[in-house]
Amino acid sequence: MIDALTLDQMRIFVAAVDAGSFSAAARKLGRVQSAISQSIAALESNLGVALFDRSGRTPKLTRAGEALMKDARRLLQRADELKARAASIASGIEAELSLAVDPIFPHAPLIASLKALSVEFPKLPVTIFTENLGGSEQRLRDGAAQFAIAPMRPDGVGDLIAEFLGAFDVAPVVSVDHPLAREPEPIARTTLEPYVQLVLTDRTPLTQNFSGGIVGHHIWRFADLSTRLEFLLAGFGWCNMPLHMVREPIAAGRLKRLELAEQDPFQFRVHVMRLRGSEIGVAGRWLIDDLRRLIAACPEAYRAESTAA
Repeated sequence: MIDALTLDQMRIFVAAVDAGSFSAAARKLGRVQSAISQSIAALESNLGVALFDRSGRTPKLTRAGEALMKDARRLLQRADELKARAASIASGIEAELSLAVDPIFPHAPLIASLKALSVEFPKLPVTIFTENLGGSEQRLRDGAAQFAIAPMRPDGVGDLIAEFLGAFDVAPVVSVDHPLAREPEPIARTTLEPYVQLVLTDRTPLTQNFSGGIVGHHIWRFADLSTRLEFLLAGFGWCNMPLHMVREPIAAGRLKRLELAEQDPFQFRVHVMRLRGSEIGVAGRWLIDDLRRLIAACPEAYRAESTAA
């Protein structure tokens, strides 16, 4: 009967194949050869097929044995993964980690920390949501994410607990082929207003009425940063961008950073947010601490030259 199958039988089956004989498997497993033979015979009886051809001096796998060997290895691997994951959970590590990250958060430290996380917690499943503006907070409130890494809304987050993670400077930029790139600086607000401004729009109700940073009379709205950057590079308009996302095209001469007459220093101040009453687990806290370490180690990558540490 299939229900009589045991992991021990599967391990003996695999050991016999890997060792090359029943006697070698017995030595490898520290058992007597008769116990190995009996276990293999019981497995064959339960499966209803012969796994080994015993007509020769040394048992050889049958075709059925060759096919079922692959399944046995997969089953044992899954069993080992199950035990490892259970041990991880028992030690206080989350069963899985889910987080929502605003795309304005720099990818370099996020990728580096997630790589390190996969080494520190190799059995931990991770889910990452990336959505603009209120999207990350919405994932948190929907219960899809355990915590969010995103800027706080101007009206606050009274039912959330937030801890500061990092500040990222923002600057107005435009394609070098755009007419604004040839305007005398500093550029007045009245000069900016007639030109198309590329802004982000929110697909959630959380920040739909937010109009911070909008000065243009002609607005083109985008749902994601990467698409907006493509249109920016193509010369469709100007916008405020996190400096870490446009340093390379500025250095390459594709974008120009604008100096505005009425420009106030602006930053995205990113926080780690969680629902009040919830806690961030061991792995989540490890990830946050590592992100904070990487950001602090290279502040000049995310700040304007005039404010770099």
